[in-house]
Amino acid sequence: MSAAVEPAPLPSASAAVPATVVHKFGGTSVADADRYRHVAQLLLARGESTQVTVVSAMKGVTDALIELALLASRDDARWREHWHELRARHRGAAVSLLGEHAGGTVEWLDDRFDHLARILEALAVIGELPNEVLDRVQGLGEVYSAHLLGAHFRALGEDCAVLDARDVLVVDRGELGVDVGWETSAQRLATWRQSHPQSRVVVTGFVARDRNDRITTLGRNGSDYSGAIFAALFNADELHIWTDVDGVLSADPRVVPEAVQLETLSYDEACELAYFGAKVVHPQTMSPAMERGLPIIIRNTFQPGHPGTRIAAGATASGPIKGLTLSPDLAVLNLEGTGLIGVPGTAERVFAALRNAHVSVVMISQGSSEHSICCVVRQGEAGRARDALLHAFAHELSLGHVQRVQLTPGISVLAAVGDGMAGQPGVAARLFESLARAQVNILAIAQGSSERNISVAIDSRDATKALRAAHAGFWLSPQTFSVGVIGPGNVGAALLDQLHKAQPQLLSKARLDLRLRAVLSRKRMLLEPRAVEGDWRSAFAASTTPADLDQFTEHLLAARLPHAMIIDCSGSADVADRYAGWLAAGIHVVTPNKQAGAGPLPRFHAIRAAAAASGARFRYEATVGAGLPVITTLRDLVDTGDEVTAIAGIFSGTLAWLFNKYDGSVPFSALVAQARAMGYTEPDPRDDLSGVDVARKLVILAREAGRDLSLEDVQVESLVPESLRRSSVEDFMEHLHGVDAAFATRLQAARDRGNVLRYVAQLPASGPASVGLVELPASHAFANLQLTDNVVQFTTRRYCDNPLVVQGPGAGPEVTAAGVFADVLRVAAGEGARL
Repeated sequence: MSAAVEPAPLPSASAAVPATVVHKFGGTSVADADRYRHVAQLLLARGESTQVTVVSAMKGVTDALIELALLASRDDARWREHWHELRARHRGAAVSLLGEHAGGTVEWLDDRFDHLARILEALAVIGELPNEVLDRVQGLGEVYSAHLLGAHFRALGEDCAVLDARDVLVVDRGELGVDVGWETSAQRLATWRQSHPQSRVVVTGFVARDRNDRITTLGRNGSDYSGAIFAALFNADELHIWTDVDGVLSADPRVVPEAVQLETLSYDEACELAYFGAKVVHPQTMSPAMERGLPIIIRNTFQPGHPGTRIAAGATASGPIKGLTLSPDLAVLNLEGTGLIGVPGTAERVFAALRNAHVSVVMISQGSSEHSICCVVRQGEAGRARDALLHAFAHELSLGHVQRVQLTPGISVLAAVGDGMAGQPGVAARLFESLARAQVNILAIAQGSSERNISVAIDSRDATKALRAAHAGFWLSPQTFSVGVIGPGNVGAALLDQLHKAQPQLLSKARLDLRLRAVLSRKRMLLEPRAVEGDWRSAFAASTTPADLDQFTEHLLAARLPHAMIIDCSGSADVADRYAGWLAAGIHVVTPNKQAGAGPLPRFHAIRAAAAASGARFRYEATVGAGLPVITTLRDLVDTGDEVTAIAGIFSGTLAWLFNKYDGSVPFSALVAQARAMGYTEPDPRDDLSGVDVARKLVILAREAGRDLSLEDVQVESLVPESLRRSSVEDFMEHLHGVDAAFATRLQAARDRGNVLRYVAQLPASGPASVGLVELPASHAFANLQLTDNVVQFTTRRYCDNPLVVQGPGAGPEVTAAGVFADVLRVAAGEGARL
């Protein structure tokens, strides 16, 4: 037994109750007996004085009736089985809905189904299916449905009339669709109302008669159109169209899960959205409402308390764009030639040829040069359209006046719709910028003079990404990134924790969705279809998928989110080799990995070139100074035209701590052991003491300043004795005391001259770059740092007498991860996030 459904709340005493309201319910809303009960309770809870309800056939019944007619016309005996099934479904609904009152309705249904059987038998004899018979058969579902709802109201004690629209509604079919005979229909309705004055009326949707009194239909979506027609005929105050969604959404939620519900739409906005495939109302439905200023409210049968979307003459503008839609399965047809320039009638010949070939044109675009005419047609008609133009312009093609008729299949049209676009500068720019950032190429553009719609033709493979990017670009949904993290070690783990903690605030305040979809280590990876939720450590530990960078990359791109980003927290040169390919594919790369910035020059230049060509961003602030704004400061200097003449700094928090602490009271080897125990060094302290890491950071800064420096060009003083460079870590630590005497001697000599020892990287104005232990005056800025501080000093044309200094904590997974996170947010801001 299904659960009871709460009726819609009654309007409050202070709310104005419309006098006459027409309600239209689709097939989903009346799918079975329970749904009929729900619809009745919903309607009974309302307070209008005159209530007209237009109903569709039960879900799936119209298709079943069409199939019955087709089977019978082919003399396929299966039609009888389907006929029995369809009759049993309606009889079952009647018994369940009406209980002890079902007898009369069941007899009525049996009589109608017997009549249907006789029609089908006749079709089997004649062996064809005339359109007049098909119209008669396919509209019966609405007749059955209206009778069931009306009988249910009467069983509940309500005085209810059932109007068969075929007794009232008169229509003609023209080239542009169905034309309503308004005067005749109004006269017939007035006559019918004289004998049926009830305030509650149930009407059959979809069906009508033509001027020759033959039964016909209003075509697909005809029940919605019936609703609008009867709203006009009954002079209603409002038309409520009840469906299975809360209203009109800003985009298809299957493509953009973050699509927002629209409170209001103008008639024009609704027509534009509907034309391009949005689930709104058929444009034909809007016509009677527009002529009479009749508001249409799209409501959810399953959430009757929800206000839905109101479509009216004057809608509230809440930004330039109300919604975006995608039309798939299209093709671009392009006629191009120098002979078209300045020739009158070319466009007329194009469209006449397409009309004669029965090809519908979805979109038109022509450059002011008149060199080409481009139109978008449906994929199924594309071949016929191309052949029509080849035939129409055969003479010009043979003479070379027309160079080509080109057909490009696999096209979708993205349409941005909104009354607020009119007179608003920059709307097109924002749309095109959003698509460019998402690496989406535009094949054709069209915009009407009303400025209510901008349509672009794009490759269907980019359609999902394009819709999501445009939706986020107009701030209708968050800017969404498909994020993958490589190297969930100390820094990577800290970053993942920071991402998880910050995500709610970024979503709510900055409208930024950093959707973590993949995590990869040396041995395995975690790939999630939508996002890694909750405890990433447990999910990653439970994954058994082996690490595969190709699959990792494909997974990030497969979601077709507007943006993809890889955060490389490894120290791998092999991973750095992938950067150029990722950037070329439009994937942003953020990293504290120094292998790219300090690795081979050809690889570095390839990375830069790929980023410049694709527009994807390469950010690596945390490679120098962890979370300090070292590279950002240097980039600002260079970008504003300053000239960097020299760079010096202490770039290792480990070495900074060692020489800040080293005063001779404790041997140098003991300080190294202490730093290792405190977690200040790498697992192998030689990685810090060798100076190579500091040299890499100097190379990165030199390249950022415009110098093509390589690691081999840096003179590096290693603090690791030659004899201990190849031994095990344990052996190294055990024998490190052998350097204590030499360090003590250097310390004493420096003290005798009033100096201190510091491990400094230097890029002078001239001469070789170097990294090593130097003596500095006790008053020098580098001599008075906090224990693990990094410091960098930029001497420039502007800052020549008093160099610019950046100083602060430069080590530790938390601050390094924060530096990486800051780069992530810079990339997001560059892609339109409001940070």
